[in-house]
Amino acid sequence: MYAIFANGNKQYKAAVGETVKLEKLNAEAGSTVEFPVILTADEKGIQAGAEVENVKVTCEVLSHGKDKKIIVFKYKAKKNERKKQGHRQPYSLVKVTAIGAAEAKKTATKAAPKKPAAKAE
Repeated sequence: MYAIFANGNKQYKAAVGETVKLEKLNAEAGSTVEFPVILTADEKGIQAGAEVENVKVTCEVLSHGKDKKIIVFKYKAKKNERKKQGHRQPYSLVKVTAIGAAEAKKTATKAAPKKPAAKAE
């Protein structure tokens, strides 16, 4: 089973046990984070939209870091204009621990207590 979830205007594919490199999260290493699911796929088929409203991807934050440096070089011919910049994108490495709607299942199994019917006399 895998799921597509959204974070920071980007979408990521994840399966239980995989590690995913996301944009930097405002969470400490070792904490758990949940993300809303856009699509799930398993042996039953593909589910999306209203079918996955309550489904969440639960991840554990492993570490934070910076990617490799990329060089941004701007150049205008015949004008002697050159500008060199470097950039290292910060990221968070997370491990997917669960995909599912555990909270939704708990609330669905709890039925509201039945009120006794009033006797009409």
